[in-house]
Amino acid sequence: MELAFDPKLAVRRLKRVDAELAEIIRRSGPFTHRPEKMERPFEVLLRAIVYQQLSGKAAATILGRVMLHYPKRRDFTPANVLATPDAKLRAAGLSHAKVAAVKDLAAKTLDGTVPTHARLVKMSDEEIISRLVQVRGIGVWSVEMLLIFRLGRPDIWPVSDLGVRKGYMLIFGLDKMPTPKQLLEYGERWRPYRSVAAWYMWRAADLAKDATSTRKPALPK
Repeated sequence: MELAFDPKLAVRRLKRVDAELAEIIRRSGPFTHRPEKMERPFEVLLRAIVYQQLSGKAAATILGRVMLHYPKRRDFTPANVLATPDAKLRAAGLSHAKVAAVKDLAAKTLDGTVPTHARLVKMSDEEIISRLVQVRGIGVWSVEMLLIFRLGRPDIWPVSDLGVRKGYMLIFGLDKMPTPKQLLEYGERWRPYRSVAAWYMWRAADLAKDATSTRKPALPK
């Protein structure tokens, strides 16, 4: 999928308004993020619920077990998920809380609270967040990730994200990570491209991690 905005224009603006951010842009290189193909919102959100608080490998295993109940894609529907006995979902590895969240997601998809993809792309960021956080187990952060990585929205600023906070701390040479309030205030200068700024926060954290992993240990004295 293509972005709904010009990434080169976004980067030029960010470099112009913030010298510190301009430096990490120079070190990180071009903005290469492109949205992933958007599945049905029901599928994306169910995956988000399954993956919460688990390693990627463990979550993928559990999701694979869940999907065994729906061997054909046409079987994987909100109605069928809602009709699946809780015990079967628990046996696949979902906790009681996640079973409840998955069932709530299915019910809210059927009643229209969770929009179709066609409706979703026409809604504002605020409308999407307001609708999707009504689903049990789906918080603002999960919706922000959908907006950035699936819909390619340009001005999402996930101030509670650990990677964003750590990247900001590194870029600006702070002794501790900023609070969400501090990020909200500072991020105003990056409108309307705060998603791009967030991407560079993540890159800053990655660069620091790479530097640490490649640093040679000190020779014994």
